[in-house]
Amino acid sequence: MAGYLTTHVLDTAQGCPGKGIKIDLYRISGDSRVFVRSLVTNDDGRTDSHILPADEFETGTYELEFHVGAYFDDAGGSLPNPKFLDVVPLRFGMSEDAHYHVPLLVTAYSYSTYRGS
Repeated sequence: MAGYLTTHVLDTAQGCPGKGIKIDLYRISGDSRVFVRSLVTNDDGRTDSHILPADEFETGTYELEFHVGAYFDDAGGSLPNPKFLDVVPLRFGMSEDAHYHVPLLVTAYSYSTYRGS
């Protein structure tokens, strides 16, 4: 099986998927960050295609940037300026040719992640 990368964003304060969140993917090589692509989450808080599809998959270190500040602005909440969370960076390693699922559980003031399935 070829490896690939997916994600899912859940707004745990509202109890709903994180819709319309821009996500940037970078490959980390030494001190360099190389931009790979940007995607936006759909109504289910997922991207319509794999963030890193099987035909482009390579093991290594990556970083996802979740642009949650704009999402919380659009949700109509009253947030301070500057926001506590604006862009959430997640740096992680993929060491095997497998499916990596990296969800983000987020509120305007906290987040968590894990390797899902």
